[in-house]
Amino acid sequence: MPQIDVKHALQPGEAIAKVVWPTIGATRWGRFVGQLCAIRLGVGRIFTLGNLLALATIPISLAVFFWQLMPGVIRRYALTNRRVIVFKGLARIEERSIGLDEFEAIEIRLLPGQQWLRSGEMIFLREGQEVFRLSGVPRPEIFRAICLKQQATMLAMRDVMSTPGVAAATPA
Repeated sequence: MPQIDVKHALQPGEAIAKVVWPTIGATRWGRFVGQLCAIRLGVGRIFTLGNLLALATIPISLAVFFWQLMPGVIRRYALTNRRVIVFKGLARIEERSIGLDEFEAIEIRLLPGQQWLRSGEMIFLREGQEVFRLSGVPRPEIFRAICLKQQATMLAMRDVMSTPGVAAATPA
């Protein structure tokens, strides 16, 4: 099977600004590990049941991590200058996407177990309704801020380019 270059999957003039890989918090088993590790029963911050379970569940965590890297399972989230894309597989085939002008807000929700894993769900909203979701995003607050800045930049550029005087002043 020939490998597809990510640039061929993008639209003309589109460039990738940021790529993030989902954590094990995107899976049920990963969130289960996160719930076990978050148990604070014990003495102080170091000698807790959660830390002991973190050591005991290393094989599960590794199994989930390497399962997510399998050729048919692997996913990554790419932010471009026009949209957010979910790529799947080693060939980086576009699974789904949402344009930066197709949502109004991004909400972050933490499913049980994701807080310990420092990951979360990014939910893209339009008129208060979910239109797109990214699961297990690492440090979702940071990626959310980057997405909103990219959206504001794209919308501002669209406004500037649609102004009649600017189009005439642009060199050919």
